[in-house]
Amino acid sequence: MPKFVVEADGGSRGNPGPAGYGSVVLDPATGETLAERAEYIGVATNNVAEYKGLIAGLKAARELDPDAVVLVRMDSKLVVEQMSGRWKIKHPDMKPLAAEAAKVMPRAQVTYEWIPREKNKHADRLANEAMDAGKRGEQWEPANSSAALDASAARTLATPPPAGPVGDAAAGAAAVRAALASGGGTRTRAGTAAAARAGSAQAGAGTLFADPADLADEAAPAGSPAPASGPGTAAPTITGAAPAAAPAGQGWGPDMGPPATFVLLRHGETALTPQKRFSGSGGSDPELSEAGRRQAAAVAESLAARGTIETVISSPLRRCRETAQAVADRLGLTVTVEEGLREVDFGAWEGLTFAEARERHPEDLQAWLDSPKAAPTGGGESFASATRRISATRDRLLAEHAGRTVLLVSHVTPVKILVRLALGAPPEALFRMELSAASLSAVAYYADGNASVRLLNDTSHLR
Repeated sequence: MPKFVVEADGGSRGNPGPAGYGSVVLDPATGETLAERAEYIGVATNNVAEYKGLIAGLKAARELDPDAVVLVRMDSKLVVEQMSGRWKIKHPDMKPLAAEAAKVMPRAQVTYEWIPREKNKHADRLANEAMDAGKRGEQWEPANSSAALDASAARTLATPPPAGPVGDAAAGAAAVRAALASGGGTRTRAGTAAAARAGSAQAGAGTLFADPADLADEAAPAGSPAPASGPGTAAPTITGAAPAAAPAGQGWGPDMGPPATFVLLRHGETALTPQKRFSGSGGSDPELSEAGRRQAAAVAESLAARGTIETVISSPLRRCRETAQAVADRLGLTVTVEEGLREVDFGAWEGLTFAEARERHPEDLQAWLDSPKAAPTGGGESFASATRRISATRDRLLAEHAGRTVLLVSHVTPVKILVRLALGAPPEALFRMELSAASLSAVAYYADGNASVRLLNDTSHLR
């Protein structure tokens, strides 16, 4: 019985926006391209385009041989899990498309496997060629395809790097992860293979975008020894258990599975934010200001354009729940509240500026700055305690959302602690991070226990 591999992808420049799909049928033994399909489909979402790419690829395989066994490989976790029967199909636009895909070939002849984006270059290029053609008012033509170039790049990425010093190999692996973590937007990733090759040959190739310390919702005078918000900067490093290895994929070979990616979103502004006041979990629980609501709406549009968020989880505090709901409404998702993502309790300092807290409680404030074990006046939460809480929350959420992209809407302290632990950085590294209101960061947790961090702190588009 013949075997085919179908690789499919779809993209939307706007989600929804101008969309297209691409599919390729390959000989699994030789890698030879047997058929290509691509089409501009007008305005649609990423998921609709991905499903249409799947349907086109299955139809192309059926035309070659209706009795073939087909392995479908896609970088859409949603489509793979839904078509494999492990996730329910809730969205009304997806149900008819999934039903159509299921009818193309008998279920017993088709299996599904998730692959990383960089291994789906051929189909991705076809989808982008179709969208480019649609922008010109044309339809995609096979004769103009350059998708084989991306397929070659994907094979290069999969080639093991040359032997070298252990440090170089580690740096190369980190650079590859950083390159892969940077994909998004229109789903065009042509530069990934080149970045990965460069990372495998050059130690320290990765770049971390770090900024001066910020003061969260509370203030500290210039030259203060620590951020007043207490982002866990002096907390001891508490290393949680590495995420368990993901189960093997359902294809014809082992699959380590996708990383669990936590997209970390700090809530939008409240009335206390521009005043630089302590605002934790023991205060007045302020709502978003008008500026904060605009920020939440803008970040919702930005995340919708990326089209990667599958779940939205929020701190129980009002400012986070409001920010999370704005995103969830835009993405058609629901919000799950997670107690472990709350901000620390600043005790008697809640609502005060840094200067006011220093004037009223000078000894307690200095002890708090000097030691992660010291708690704010009046029974607040120490950074050491917050780090233990947030580490436990991280480990539980990783187990619950393995392989998924999850938005965590939280505060300065939890976000900085998650980033610091992922980096394995010393506590003082957090003095050099800034988290503006409604800013985004991301941590990808891999099955081998490693993690890559991306700080996306530019909020100029939110103003």
